Amino acid sequence: MSIWSFLPIIILFVCFFIKIPVAYSMVIASVSYFLLAPGAPDIGMMMQKMVSANSSFTYLAIPFFTCAGVVFEYAGISSKLYGLCELLVGHTRGGLAMVNVLQSALMGGLSGSANADAALDAKMLVPEMEKRGFSKAFSCAVTAASSCITPIIPPGIILILYASASNVSVSKMFYSGYIPGIIITITMLLLVWIICKRRNMKPTRERAATPGEFLRGFVGAIPALLVPFGLVLGLRFGLYTPTEAGAVCVLYALVVGFFIYKQIKLSDIPKIIMESAINTAGVMFILAGAQCFSLYLTWERVPNMISELMIQGISSPWVYLLIVNILLLIVGMFFDGGAAMILLAPLLVPVASALGIDLIHFGLVMSFNLTIAGMTPPFGAMMFVATSITKTRIEDYTREALPFIGQLVLCLLLFTYIPQIVMFLPNLLGG
Repeated sequence: MSIWSFLPIIILFVCFFIKIPVAYSMVIASVSYFLLAPGAPDIGMMMQKMVSANSSFTYLAIPFFTCAGVVFEYAGISSKLYGLCELLVGHTRGGLAMVNVLQSALMGGLSGSANADAALDAKMLVPEMEKRGFSKAFSCAVTAASSCITPIIPPGIILILYASASNVSVSKMFYSGYIPGIIITITMLLLVWIICKRRNMKPTRERAATPGEFLRGFVGAIPALLVPFGLVLGLRFGLYTPTEAGAVCVLYALVVGFFIYKQIKLSDIPKIIMESAINTAGVMFILAGAQCFSLYLTWERVPNMISELMIQGISSPWVYLLIVNILLLIVGMFFDGGAAMILLAPLLVPVASALGIDLIHFGLVMSFNLTIAGMTPPFGAMMFVATSITKTRIEDYTREALPFIGQLVLCLLLFTYIPQIVMFLPNLLGG
């Protein structure tokens, strides 16, 4: 390999260091290689790769599910879920913090984005938590930590990205997220309860909800709760593909917003389209940049060399999983989770396959790992979203986030070394 082979990597890290956005950094690094390196393909091939990368039928799921998340917010479903969560756990010690966690779990079937969930809860729940006696830093830490649940419960965008980058079944990736998502939610609720009990935090409700109150709240939230069940049943019985499921979710959300909750007005449609387009464009541009960079990596045979090197040095799948987890936790602190997935999956998946690791299991581990890194200092994306909206100091956030980071890492190790937890539903439903 010549100096030209390493030039894009050097440029990439220089761009990161001077805080150029990830997508632009990858395009700049790739262009430098295709313009300057002797023997490199014509830059026209790179442009074709950028266009064809986002023309994949599978990637259509991203704008559809992104739009569905926006429509659900406009439809008032988020407030219905909030009301149901408060009825369920509002009477417990530190109830509003537990509502924060439970709402993120329920939002997993709607938005699929950790950043979107962190932003929503930071705006809606953190001010209310402060009024109820929670510190701003703790409220912010709960918000960022609970947002890690959202992408793991389908239809998480990062699950779609892994499936596309690794050529595995999107449906099976969706199935793999349900049981881990439930385990993360339960253990986080337990941690919140322990912390709030030690700090003598008061519940948000004086008493538990009566059967009548709970029934009314449950009935009001049924349209939202049907989404994850509808996804599983539709995919299981072949009613639609994962991509088509996104379009079904958009249509369903519009029906709920217009005719059931009656929260969406015709004047909201341009806002929904604009917000969906902006959110989708950010993700798709990162994908295009990552595909350019992956073309450079493939041309220089970097994935092959890394695979050969790691296979020679590592013979145990358990050791490989440990090394990958450490690597991803570090990388995810500096990279956007989606971009890191597109870049690293082609490098890591061949080695995992050679070592006999199930690629669905490996995908869930990668997805959850990169999501955890997003709430971890110093550069986690959800951390920045939550702290910037709530005006919380990073030092205060870090102190309160440490117990949640520990809980999430323990869950990660559980999923890594007991693959049956991840693979139970894919094996049962996926054929």
